[in-house]
Amino acid sequence: MDRGDRGYVTAEAAMVIPALVLFAALLVWALMAAAAQIRCVDAARAGARAAARSEPRGTVLAAARSAAPEGAQVDVVREGDLWRVRVAAATPGPQAFQVRLGAQAVALAEAPAEPPPTSGPPP
Repeated sequence: MDRGDRGYVTAEAAMVIPALVLFAALLVWALMAAAAQIRCVDAARAGARAAARSEPRGTVLAAARSAAPEGAQVDVVREGDLWRVRVAAATPGPQAFQVRLGAQAVALAEAPAEPPPTSGPPP
C-alpha cells in the first residue's frame, strides 16, 4: 500500500457505515409496517366475524380494536346481508415516514337461530 493511499480506507468506511445503518433502519421500518398491515387484516376479520354473529355494535368495535394497531380507525357498515368492516391505521415510526395502511373484511350476516321446539306431543 502506498503511503498516499492510507486515508482512502477511512474515507470509504466513513461513507459506507452510515449507508448501512440507514439501510438497516429502513428494513426495520418496513418489517414494522408489514406487521401493522397484518394486524389490520386480522382486526377487520375479527370485526366481520363478530358482526356476522349479530353481536352488538360495541362488541364488534371492541373485537376489531383489540386486534388492530394502536390508533386505528374502525368502521362497520351493513350493506344488505353483508357486514363490511374497514380498519385503517398509520405505520409506526416518525411522521415523515408514515404511510396509511388499511384492510377490509366482508361477512355474510348469519340468520338468527330458531328457538328450540317446545316439548309436547308431536303434531
